[in-house]
Amino acid sequence: MSDVHTPEQRSRNMAAVRGRNTRPELLLRRALHGMGFRYRLNVRTLPGSPDLVLPGRTALLFVHGCFWHGHDCSLFVLPQTRRDFWLDKIGRNQLRDRRHSDQLAEAGWRVGTVWECAMRGRASPGVEATTEDVARFLRDPDCREMFFRDTGAHVGSGHPSLLSERFTPVPGRGSNEGVLDDDPR
Repeated sequence: MSDVHTPEQRSRNMAAVRGRNTRPELLLRRALHGMGFRYRLNVRTLPGSPDLVLPGRTALLFVHGCFWHGHDCSLFVLPQTRRDFWLDKIGRNQLRDRRHSDQLAEAGWRVGTVWECAMRGRASPGVEATTEDVARFLRDPDCREMFFRDTGAHVGSGHPSLLSERFTPVPGRGSNEGVLDDDPR
């Protein structure tokens, strides 16, 4: 299946995808601010430019979109066209995310990752419940790493499995296709 847009239209569409001030990020920021938390936004001197940085608590938060960061949830669907391209692109994002988290942890920061599915979707706990979990993380100086997703908050267990581990090429289907490892095809 070919793309329904011209290359120029596709380029404009992709350029419009925001990396900052996304809806989940704005909802979380507004709720945390209402709870009295104060933070800095997108600190470029830190690896990965975390979305929210709370220097007094040595904590920071990333708010990740499930598609762009390859989260293993109902909001992530690998596109059927140009699968190799998307596997490579999202796989690089995942590796970069892990590298940044490791660098920040080594520098003494407490790292929280809030997945989009924690704030929207059928299985979502919702903005209020997620914000309460995030607030508990921010108040607990002993909690070093936390992930907030559709199944609730998890200590140190929220990095998605790499796409290269979840998808395998299908013999005889062409080089740009793949299926989930547990797919019975």
